[in-house]
Amino acid sequence: MLRWIAVAIALTAGHADGQEIVPQVPVVTVDQDRLYSASLWAARVRERIRIESEALAAENRRIEAELVAEERDLTERRKTMDQAAFRKLAEAFDAKVVDIRQRQESKARAISRLQEIERQRFLAAALPVIETYLRERGALIVLDRRVVFAAVDAIDITDDLTARINASVGAGEDLPMDEIDIPADGRAEPDDASGGQ
Repeated sequence: MLRWIAVAIALTAGHADGQEIVPQVPVVTVDQDRLYSASLWAARVRERIRIESEALAAENRRIEAELVAEERDLTERRKTMDQAAFRKLAEAFDAKVVDIRQRQESKARAISRLQEIERQRFLAAALPVIETYLRERGALIVLDRRVVFAAVDAIDITDDLTARINASVGAGEDLPMDEIDIPADGRAEPDDASGGQ
């Protein structure tokens, strides 16, 4: 198969007048990680994650300082309080700490999930661009470059697709969540033109 593709590319790699033309081959490859990481969309997401992570870290430091101060105050009040009354306050404080920890951990998990959610949104938003480009290339299937044993560079469309997606979709900040249709299984695939994610 690889030999056939190489021959096809050799036959279409140049023109009589010296102009380079796009190889028309049925199989192309793409580096999905690079396709996303080099996109304007991914750059926006990385910046958003950085900002939200820093904000959460600052919030955690502030909360920790407040809880330390509250614990010290509670320790001081213990000296003059009835034991039963103090126990109630101590239990309420412990419950408060547990609740805060759960809420802050939930925020951290949401930030962690953001990368995958945005990647799925990117692929879904980019799908029409990918399908159009595949038709132009005469390609019938896209293989993930990471699982291809060997291939000539001419069938790798990652750079071309990145440029097209950046020009068409951009950073994605103007696309509300409900305008990007992500399949239930989280995969974004052309109907008959992609080899999968």
